[in-house]
Formats: sequence, structure tokens, C-alpha cells
Amino acid sequence: METLSQNKCYGGTQGVYKHASTSCNCDMTFAVFLPQEAEFGPVPVLWFLSGLTCTHENAMVKAGAQAWAAEQGIALIFPDTSPRGDGVADDEAYDLGQGAGFYIDATKAPWSDHFKMWTYIADELPALIGDNFPIDLDRQSITGHSMGGHGALTFAMALPGRFKSVSAFAPICHPTQSDWGRKQFAAYWGEDETKWGPYDATLLMQDKGFDGPILIDTGTDDQFGDLLGTEHLAQAIAARRQEGQVRLQKGYDHSYFFIATFMEDHVAFHAEALYA
Repeated sequence: METLSQNKCYGGTQGVYKHASTSCNCDMTFAVFLPQEAEFGPVPVLWFLSGLTCTHENAMVKAGAQAWAAEQGIALIFPDTSPRGDGVADDEAYDLGQGAGFYIDATKAPWSDHFKMWTYIADELPALIGDNFPIDLDRQSITGHSMGGHGALTFAMALPGRFKSVSAFAPICHPTQSDWGRKQFAAYWGEDETKWGPYDATLLMQDKGFDGPILIDTGTDDQFGDLLGTEHLAQAIAARRQEGQVRLQKGYDHSYFFIATFMEDHVAFHAEALYA
């Protein structure tokens, strides 16, 4: 693992790191914020999964999460959204290829050589984090934005017992019924929908639910609202009597201004679960 940068931040440290990923078969970059409490022992952690076109840097710089995480004594992990590099398959469209890993493991060429984001986030990166940082992996929560909200919700439900709580900002809630999902699943897995797997938050909610609290915020003026399927997940949450909140925030859009506005709420929500 190579340290690319480290900066003092709210009494703690914001670092950016690079390593050779075995699952993605290329170098991967990620960021970790450690609060001051990490100097004295392992601290709980909140994962933030970013959306389409983003890298580790977008949320690290724009979300304003470090201030609230420092207040709560919580570490933050900002992974990248896909494998990258000259030898990694890509597409001219912004919503396929590099920057659009969708947090799944591709099985179809040319994507299958590198696009293994499920394995990377579920297995490889946590192991690396556990070996190199004072983070308590028995106290994890997860959040994300848009495509990353889809990832956060699916990891939380498909990996029972892993996360204490899950939240999302404008998540893609029903990708198997949206152009943000069907296009990518068909490319990464093939046209046979029976092989698309349980990587849909609405379907997972119907089938499994989540053993913990859920918080979802979506803006009423989200310019991509028709692609998100918020109402489908809300209906599944209500039908299952799942512990959770789906909040429609008047006038907010899909941007990081929206995320930064409600980040304090989300960090406090996760802190309550992590310190329970």
C-alpha cells in the first residue's frame, strides 16, 4: 500500500492511498479519514460509496463528512467507484465502464477482467483496512450517493450482520427497472435477467430486509428522480414493516450541495447505531 497524501483534518488525518488490487486486477485508490480518537485505539467506521463519474475524491472533498465524523469519533472510508487504468475496459458513455462499476462483479467480456467491485468492497478492501488502520471492523455502517446509495443498500442487505446501519442520498432503488441499472447489468452480466443476481435494493427489501435502521434522503427537485425508483423501495419498506425513514427533501436536487446539507443528520444517525 502506497500513501499518496496525508493532511491534518479536524484534529485527525485525511489520507489517500493506492494499492494493487487482486480482485480488480489493477491499482485502486481509496481515502480514509481517521479522527483524533484513532491515536488511542480502534474506532468505528462509516463507509461512503460514491456515484456515477465519481472517484474517492468527490465525497472526500465535497460532502463535509469529516467535521461530523470527528465530532462523533468515527472513521470514514471513501473507495473509488470502479477499476481504472489504460488496460481497463471503458465506454464513451458516462454511465458505463470506468467510474460506473455499480458495485457488482462483472461476468461478461470485456468487463470481467477488472470490474469486480462487489468482491473489492465486500472482501478485499476491508481486509486491507483491517491490517493497516486502527479501525474496529465489528462496528461498521455504510452510506452512499446515487449509484453508491444502490451499493450501500445492497451490501447492507446482502451481507447480514456486517453493518449496524445503512443510509443513502438519492439512491438508485430499483435498478432492474431503471435505465440506471438495466443498461449496466446487461453489459456486465449479459441479457439473461435470471443471471442478474439479487443486486436490487427493492427486491432485497422484499426478500430479506435489513436487521437495523435505514435512513434515505432524496430531493423533490432531483433531476434524475425518474431513474431512482424511490417510491418502489418506500413501498417495499412499508410492506415489510422495516425500521426506517424515507425523507423527501423539498427543493433539493442530486448534487453534493444536497449531500452536504444532510450529512450531519446521516453521521449522527450512524453514530447512534455504532455506539449502541
